[in-house]
Amino acid sequence: MTSRGPTSHRRRIEPTPRPSHGHGHGHGHGPADPATRTVRVLLAVLLVPLALVAVAGVALTWPDRQQVPTTDVGFGQQPVRGEVTETSMSPCSVGATSGRADCTALTIRLTDGDLPGSTIRQVLPDEPSTPEFAAGDDIVLAYTGGDPTAPGSYQIVDFQRGLPMVWLLALFVAAVLLLGRWKGVASLAALGFSFAVLLGYVVPAILAGSSPLLVGVLGAAVIMFGTLYLSHGLSARTSTAVLGTLLSLALIGALGVAFAAATRLTGLDTGTQNLIGVLGTGIDARGLLLAGVVIGALGVLDDVTVTQTSAVWELRRANPSLGTGQLYRAALRIGRDHIASAVNTLALAYAGAALPVLLLFSLSGQSFGTLVTAQDVAQEVVRTLVGSIGLVAAVPVTTIIAAVVARRDAVPA
Repeated sequence: MTSRGPTSHRRRIEPTPRPSHGHGHGHGHGPADPATRTVRVLLAVLLVPLALVAVAGVALTWPDRQQVPTTDVGFGQQPVRGEVTETSMSPCSVGATSGRADCTALTIRLTDGDLPGSTIRQVLPDEPSTPEFAAGDDIVLAYTGGDPTAPGSYQIVDFQRGLPMVWLLALFVAAVLLLGRWKGVASLAALGFSFAVLLGYVVPAILAGSSPLLVGVLGAAVIMFGTLYLSHGLSARTSTAVLGTLLSLALIGALGVAFAAATRLTGLDTGTQNLIGVLGTGIDARGLLLAGVVIGALGVLDDVTVTQTSAVWELRRANPSLGTGQLYRAALRIGRDHIASAVNTLALAYAGAALPVLLLFSLSGQSFGTLVTAQDVAQEVVRTLVGSIGLVAAVPVTTIIAAVVARRDAVPA
């Protein structure tokens, strides 16, 4: 009996240290650490002026719709839809009754335009560059004006792809919503916002004559703020990702300007030359190239910065005792793995887009040095390397910011 007395006594006084222990790790049970509010105010002080500058810049460069060229500038053609009802081999000369059948004749029923329901005949050369057509194909023709009953007033330009693309879009939306649920809804809203900025501001502003680089930077900034906060909510974590993205974008823009000038990139690839021909006026081709570099890197950059901030906060949640340096080193190890795949993703994306150019140049018999420094290839190389440097820099930059902020943010319960 006497031996139990001390034990019983220790049990009665054992709870006394607990309030002190609970004070050290009692997150989620009382008011948030005042430092959390301080950090959030600091983030707001850093980011709100930048957001206002971006919005003000967009307002000042907002395109006057009367200055935006119409869609038929340089074309003078009206799209007309039709359906291929019959295909056959035919002589290439119109009206020829004999000779080799080296061309494909298409019988086409027009489904809209000036004479819907009427039928025309088109003769196409049977060449490797000519698409294959079959009965039942829905196509798009260009009506050049003149007699709407004359086959010569029409030219086949493309296939109709609307319905399959709508089904693909529906499948994509369903997949995102099925897995992401409310997060998926937020991500789709962010995607819609990105395209709204690109199609509603960036493209018209450039066509209206504004500096492509300035418009690209402003558009990327607005997209960055909008998509990150729409997708991940208004929080210190998201603000940290925004700050890391912004600093990395600034680095990408600065490197892009410097090396585009150093390598004497003109930006005058085939697509840009066609655009200038359509517009009939000059355009800052190098600025257009740099705008594409900034906007193109933004998508992968968002992924890197959000992943790094999430890694830091999850490490903080798992072990609240980790210091700033420990959080930074642990999250940086995660970032190294992520950056390896992200850089490869960016490089393959640009290489895939430039694949026809690479194939064409490889057939020229030129050396690798000549090939890689040619305008069309060099701009993709510069685009890839500049974007990759920005991605690599985003990891330590975002991680150190996140480690500092997370240490002063309330640990989620």
